[in-house]
Amino acid sequence: MKIRKAVIPAAGIGSRLLPLTKATPKEMLPVGDKPVIEHTVRELVASGITDITIVVSSGKSLIQDHFRPNPALVAQLRADGKSAYADAVEEVGELSREGHITYLDQHGPYGNGTPVLNAARHLGDEPMLVLWPDDVFVAEVPRAQQLITAYESTGCPVLALLPMAPGESQRYGVPVVREDLDDGLLRISGLMEKPKPEDAPSAFAAIGGYVVTPGIIDELRIQTENWYTHQTGEVYLTDAINNYAAEHAVYGQVIQGRWYDTGNPADYLVAQFASALAHPEYGPLLRQLVDEN
Repeated sequence: MKIRKAVIPAAGIGSRLLPLTKATPKEMLPVGDKPVIEHTVRELVASGITDITIVVSSGKSLIQDHFRPNPALVAQLRADGKSAYADAVEEVGELSREGHITYLDQHGPYGNGTPVLNAARHLGDEPMLVLWPDDVFVAEVPRAQQLITAYESTGCPVLALLPMAPGESQRYGVPVVREDLDDGLLRISGLMEKPKPEDAPSAFAAIGGYVVTPGIIDELRIQTENWYTHQTGEVYLTDAINNYAAEHAVYGQVIQGRWYDTGNPADYLVAQFASALAHPEYGPLLRQLVDEN
């Protein structure tokens, strides 16, 4: 089945970036000249996704305002002779139409599996992409498209992977690799969360980005039902993937490209700096500043 739909969970409070995120959603912090969530939306649209659901919580209205078309502003800019700015504003509004962006309020227990299950009820019984809104990927072929290609060759859930240094294993979920199928496609049997370097089952990290199938959604439903029965723990997407992988095929795709995480201050600054260095106008200015200091 062709993947047409995607979910962006955007209900988190961005606690690691406080107080910066006290009033501004972390998804709206700029990386280069775009808020970080726009990078994710652009990646999905460029990969042929035509139905994007952004799962939000209270205080996230700026996300909707950003993508909402604003003909009055565009007309004012054109009247003032600011055609380039008008084109830029109009293009962002066009993303909402191309990606058919809809918004859904998050309901249910804490955990990153809850927004995925919320969206699944809305999107129907189809495979879907799940991308986090605080990741930026720079790649010739969008990460989303690489995941879609892997799904089309396997028909099974797929996780985005990157090679990692052994000492980094305690930061990530590390896949248990059963088979290397070449071209970066790996058959996996589950994930080990943040293992010690000596216990890491492979040299890859799961870095966010999934093709989720109805079987994974069924596992999330089971987790959620158990949570409402016992009122303990959280509902995690990785737990659902692990449970599913115990009896079904799951794959990982090693992504070709550069990943920037913006979820904590240090990584956010790195993403900002890298984006600015790559800009034809700002890059030379920054290089000059570094040379002078």
